[in-house]
Order: sequence, then structure tokens, then C-alpha cells
Amino acid sequence: MGGRVVRMLVVFCHPLQESFAAAARDAALRGLAAAGHEVRLRDLYAEGFDPYVSAAERARHRDPWHTKPEIARDIDDLRWAEGITFVYPTWWSGLPSMLKGWFDRAWVDGVVSTLPPGATRLRPLLTNVRRLVIVTTHGSPWWVNALTGRSGKRTIFRSVRVMCHWRTRCAWVALHNIDRATPDARAGFLRRVERRLARLR
Repeated sequence: MGGRVVRMLVVFCHPLQESFAAAARDAALRGLAAAGHEVRLRDLYAEGFDPYVSAAERARHRDPWHTKPEIARDIDDLRWAEGITFVYPTWWSGLPSMLKGWFDRAWVDGVVSTLPPGATRLRPLLTNVRRLVIVTTHGSPWWVNALTGRSGKRTIFRSVRVMCHWRTRCAWVALHNIDRATPDARAGFLRRVERRLARLR
């Protein structure tokens, strides 16, 4: 993306504003601000986002996106963004259910992808997105997460990335074994998050 300003959508997912995840979100926002990037913040819990996909909603999931006013803001954000930063805790080796529900409800046909008549593969539509960043914490040591497969990282850097520009670059900033992390280790991680986002181009 060169040295130009990036439109970055930050998607934060944690129910507690006093959490370490919230501190990581703030560090990411400081880094983006230092680099002069445009930012939109989505705080899914604070907004009361409903991750529940009802039977009625599922039945019309292929309906045109403009017939779904309940996710109009999400669609606008996705079409605006040139990059997306996800800040969340890793729970049960994967994404929090709230964040997974955001993908299930907001990443709809006609916005993130389309399946042309007769085609067997989805055609990506989020070609405006060229940067994906994950900022997350793990309760377990790195080797446990390696054994379990890091499903959250796979979901975003494989499945989500396929819906974006083919040259989309990915960055993963993680703190493992957080329950045993010292105050210095936690502070060091926050500095690393801020520096990483400040270098984003």
C-alpha cells in the first residue's frame, strides 16, 4: 500500500472494557493514529451486535444485500476498508462466538463474494481489502496452540483472506501463556502491537 494513508477497520471483540484485550485494542489504535491512518472502530460487545442467525435470516441469506438493513453499517464498513485489524482473545483455540457470528451475519453474498451462474467457485468481492491483521492473546503456551492448529488464525488468514484482494498481506501479533505473563511481558506486548500497527503500509 506504499506510504499512503490506509482506511483501517478495527474489529474489537471482548465483553469487558477493563480487559487486557481492550488495552491491546488501544495500543493498536495508538499505532494507527501515529501513522496517520483513517480508522473506524467496531466494538461488537459494546454495540450489542447480535451474532444469532435466525431460521428466517438463514432462509434469505442469498437475498440481495440491500434488502438487509440490519447489517447496513457492517456492509458499509467492509466496502470502505482497505485493511481490517481484528483484536480478540483466543478462546478454545479459536474465535470468540461473537466474532464468528459477525462473520456469519455480516459477510454476505453480494458483498464479500458471489457465485456466478454455472460457476463452482466463489468470486471474491472484497478486493478493496489488502491488509489483514490479528492481535490476540492465548491462555496456553505457543506449542499448545501449534498442536491445536490455531483455528482463529486459519479462519482469518485462509478463509477470510480468500474474499479479499489476491495480494492481501497478513500480520499476526500474539501473546501466548497470558495467564502467566509478567507485567513487563504484558507491557512489552502492548508496545509491540503499537509498533506493528504504526509500521503498517
